Amino acid sequence: MPSLNGLRAFEATARHLSMKHAAEELCVTPSAVSQLLKGLESDLGTSLFRRDNRAIALTEAAQALLPPVRNAFRLIADAAERVRGDPHGGLLTVSVAPFFAESWLVPRLGDFHTRHPGLDLRIIAATTLANLTSGEADVAIRHGLGSYRGMVSDLLMAPPVIPVAAPVLLDRLGHPADAGALVDWPKIHDADRGGWAKWFASQRVDDPGSVRGPSFDDPALLRTAVLAGQGAGLLPAPLVESYIEDGRLVAVGAQALLEEFAYYLVVPRSNVGRANISAFRSWILQAVSDERRA
Repeated sequence: MPSLNGLRAFEATARHLSMKHAAEELCVTPSAVSQLLKGLESDLGTSLFRRDNRAIALTEAAQALLPPVRNAFRLIADAAERVRGDPHGGLLTVSVAPFFAESWLVPRLGDFHTRHPGLDLRIIAATTLANLTSGEADVAIRHGLGSYRGMVSDLLMAPPVIPVAAPVLLDRLGHPADAGALVDWPKIHDADRGGWAKWFASQRVDDPGSVRGPSFDDPALLRTAVLAGQGAGLLPAPLVESYIEDGRLVAVGAQALLEEFAYYLVVPRSNVGRANISAFRSWILQAVSDERRA
């Protein structure tokens, strides 16, 4: 069964005939779009794009697939519009990564409802890519660089990341003497497989080593793989603090602030003035600002 993420990446790429522009629309990286398309092509057993240098074109299979995919997303958008109802109140749909929802957003929702009792939030906490352009969600909290075509992006926070490993892995490999010693360790990666290279660069290690090993698009799943001793993982510090304190994980390197690991509030530029979106945007930016000053 083709993944919903893969179909979203396909429709956006087919519309723009550009992975870069599709990535900007979906608020992800071009490499993430490329991986989704490769997965979709593998599921379908056929190529969807012909690649010639920097240009791409649809194959016959893609031309047959595109109309029903577009119609399906149009039906979803129409249903979302009916659910959304009154733009000045009622329901606001927020697409958010599970980690951010669990560790920051959900514990603070009581304050939001106290301040805005007439506005209900529908939280979509999933790794699937809600398409803001088609109306699957009103706003999103995205993990990335914050530069997305047609969107207004507000920086929320950039939690430090830290390399960690399970004690069973350290029993086998020993504690690394320095950052460079991790180059040859088995590693678990984020979905784009770029986190480790950026961490090594922050530690002035020239060779980041192999990018082989499993990858996950959800930090909580990545943490589970690290706990199982499958390799060292680079994770947001707030997600592993308690695990380090009780000994289930061990820090094997220094914390680092990486720009690519920031969280942004993303709103379609055409909708930024809507009253319910403005209310949520003002609340979350004020909440983040208050915590920075605390």
